[in-house]
Amino acid sequence: MKEVPQALQIRIIEAAMNQTELLAPAGNYEALTGALSAGADAIYLGGSAFGARAYADNFSQEEICEGIRYAHTLQKKIYLTVNTLVKEWEFPALYQFLIPFYEAGLDAVIVQDLGAFLFIRDHFPGLSLHVSTQMTITGPFGAKLLKSLGASRIVPARELSLREIITMKRTADIEVETFIHGAMCYCYSGQCLFSSILGGRSGNRGRCAQPCRLPYHVEDGREEYPLSMKDMCTIHLIPKLMDAGIDSFKIEGRMKKPEYAAGVTAIYRKYMNLYTALKQEGKEALYAVSAEDIQKLKSLYLRSNLSEGYYEKHNGRDMITISSPSYNGADESLLQAVRKQYIEKPVRKEVSLSAVFHAGEQAVLTVTDGITTTAAKGDIVDKAKNRPLSEEQVVEQLRKCGGTFFTVADVQITMDPDIFMPVSRLNQLRRDALKAFESLFLWDDAVKERHPLPFEVDSLSDRAAVQKVQSVRKEQEALPSLKGTQLHVLVTQKEQLQAVCHTCLEKRGEAARLYVELALTKDPSVTELFSLYRQAGGGEVYLALPYVSRQTCDSECRQLIELTTQGFIDGCLVRNMEMLSCLLEMNYTGHIVTDSGLYVWNSRSFAVLQKYAEESYLPIELNGKELYTLIQNADIRRPSLQIYGRFPMMVSAGCLQKTSGKCTHVPGYLTLTDRYRKTFPVYHECSSCYNILYNSVPLSLHTLLMNRTFPVSVGRLDFTTETAGETEKVLSYFTALVRGEKRQPFYQDFTTGHYKRGVE
Repeated sequence: MKEVPQALQIRIIEAAMNQTELLAPAGNYEALTGALSAGADAIYLGGSAFGARAYADNFSQEEICEGIRYAHTLQKKIYLTVNTLVKEWEFPALYQFLIPFYEAGLDAVIVQDLGAFLFIRDHFPGLSLHVSTQMTITGPFGAKLLKSLGASRIVPARELSLREIITMKRTADIEVETFIHGAMCYCYSGQCLFSSILGGRSGNRGRCAQPCRLPYHVEDGREEYPLSMKDMCTIHLIPKLMDAGIDSFKIEGRMKKPEYAAGVTAIYRKYMNLYTALKQEGKEALYAVSAEDIQKLKSLYLRSNLSEGYYEKHNGRDMITISSPSYNGADESLLQAVRKQYIEKPVRKEVSLSAVFHAGEQAVLTVTDGITTTAAKGDIVDKAKNRPLSEEQVVEQLRKCGGTFFTVADVQITMDPDIFMPVSRLNQLRRDALKAFESLFLWDDAVKERHPLPFEVDSLSDRAAVQKVQSVRKEQEALPSLKGTQLHVLVTQKEQLQAVCHTCLEKRGEAARLYVELALTKDPSVTELFSLYRQAGGGEVYLALPYVSRQTCDSECRQLIELTTQGFIDGCLVRNMEMLSCLLEMNYTGHIVTDSGLYVWNSRSFAVLQKYAEESYLPIELNGKELYTLIQNADIRRPSLQIYGRFPMMVSAGCLQKTSGKCTHVPGYLTLTDRYRKTFPVYHECSSCYNILYNSVPLSLHTLLMNRTFPVSVGRLDFTTETAGETEKVLSYFTALVRGEKRQPFYQDFTTGHYKRGVE
């Protein structure tokens, strides 16, 4: 590291630290106090429920309220994670869960679920809403939409480049918070069903089993860890990130130890202050990171080597652990040093006291931190009868701040000679003065007026919640049937489209609507097949838009608008918030349907999407009873559900082709095989550069149609890896079921997904 002049070292201490917030994780109270002592500006934490880290220690109600008091005394902030998907019957519990934190002055909630987002906005006025990275906001259109709904801050998808983040912030004019350090998911946040499908532990409910950290074979290659991302470390990028205007730097790690939270925070605090001071001096070129500090970061529970994430790179083999996903061994001496410096001695707010004692008058104690001042009055000061009170005794008692968030820097005493006051009254005066001083930081006028708006427990779902949702807990029962189910078909290959047309022509299969992947329209002959499909008795034609929309979003929208205007298509299937928002901004006149990846776990989320879309597909992770309750409470007149096809379990910016060898830039499939010899098809979508990892077997809910046990108005058949022949046979089979024929499927391997089991 280049030598820093002494004068500049002084400026580092004086550098403004509020330009970019440093946001640290806390899995318990020790981590909270340690991170604040190490220089964090804010802490994010989870309570006993509704967080995306169900296996973390998490905080009790009392600890969160105490943490808010402590942080606010230090003029720091506390954000609560409510970043899980919320089931229909859980809103009463969410309401009760938030009340004590809201009234204690909680600064913000971090939210994933759209329904929960609007619920909190409507019932807890004035509480800041931060959009979780799990909402997968990938561009300015989505950011603007969420801002219009009440968001004050966006935590975008971690896969965005620095250029994209700058564009989002400037275009949407909203606070942006990005990750700078810690573990990385292989999957776009919020799009992962891998853990859920394989083991019933949903990452969207905070229970991820981390199957991405397991070994796999890519094609016929050797066993490696191709889905395991290296941990992020951006300490070298701090100048670029700060200059980009990012509002908050977020350290990942609520599941890690307090030493990690404090140690990592301290190092990033050091270099953020350093760059601020250097910039003030016009000496930015002097910024450098010492080898010692890099080694410290590596010794604080990081996975193998480090990566700088996606800020300057889209993907690559060097971002993957490959050989082992295990953590580096922690340096015990470093952990002990961090504990001693930051955890065992939590930082206290430094104050100065000024006391006045005049005989026959009330004692007065003034507290100040140099900016804020308050005073408290005590009892009348007596004349001493025997032993007068000494100044040393007064100072000794007033310095005793144990059990508070304060430490006394100095004490000034003005007192008459020959006076007396019992120690108990001195102590009470100190307590009253510090309590009055503390209150100035805890509750401003806005917080004092915080009272949650009433929440009436009167809907079906809310009554069920009060009754502990007994119907959901019971064994599955037959549900009312709905006749006249329509079959919709989604194709991903030209051969499948041809097969659907052929089957419809021969009247062996019926498809009331056809969804075609946007990428297929690059082949001019595909649009010609749309006419053939309609001639065969098919219905509407919709384009299925990309799972991930980023810099090409507006051009894809224009292509869609052109095809709609020309009459080739009737509408589109939207899979992400960015594309939905872009279509709205461009005044798209075709029909809009949202896919299950835009989660509608509850009637409130469904209501949000129905403002912008005509139909929304039901979620994949709810069981039959939960889906039926959702349909009733959301008054869904046209329940739409995927009933056949492989689930897209992961959508990733990573490329298995590139990881395993050379990227050909040609779309297609490769295989991923696990240790149990299950094979997962992985599609590399090259036009938008992302991978889709599908389930090893298709979903098949044929029994819903055979037994009429679920009110499916629309059942969608998704074709991914199927051949033309298989496509024809599947469509013919489900057509027969809709016509009332009862017969078993010709395929042997399938799953019923979460229809019976759901997720906790």
